[in-house]
Amino acid sequence: MNAYEQYMKEISQPMRTELTEAGFRELTSTEEVDEFIHSAEGTSLVVVNSVCGCAAGLARPAVRESLNNNKRPDNLVTVFAGQDREATSRMREYFVGIEPSSPSMAVMKDGKVLHFIPREDIEDHDVEEIVSNLSQAYNKHC
Repeated sequence: MNAYEQYMKEISQPMRTELTEAGFRELTSTEEVDEFIHSAEGTSLVVVNSVCGCAAGLARPAVRESLNNNKRPDNLVTVFAGQDREATSRMREYFVGIEPSSPSMAVMKDGKVLHFIPREDIEDHDVEEIVSNLSQAYNKHC
């Protein structure tokens, strides 16, 4: 691992921990992504994490707050754009017809995206709007 990769790994660790402490399982390889997609039962929330400011100030806080909803996904997983490139790329293959976006969030079931929140619906929105968007998706699909 070169100095840049080591630096990025160290700087991104708190961003990873923010989700794993909220109950998310990190998928860091293509094999983990495929295994999850093919074996997950019920609904899943997939968060494409990122080091950008809107992930830190909006996406991750909104995701964590949304889990206080009465209805919520059965499974919580995350991939990290720019860090776990292969895993993120593989997960995006399951987001059929959806442009790559990070951060982003997908409510999925049976390997299919039921609801997707791209970066443009995160950036320039407030946490409450994003929580509402997620909660509506949970109420409809979970």
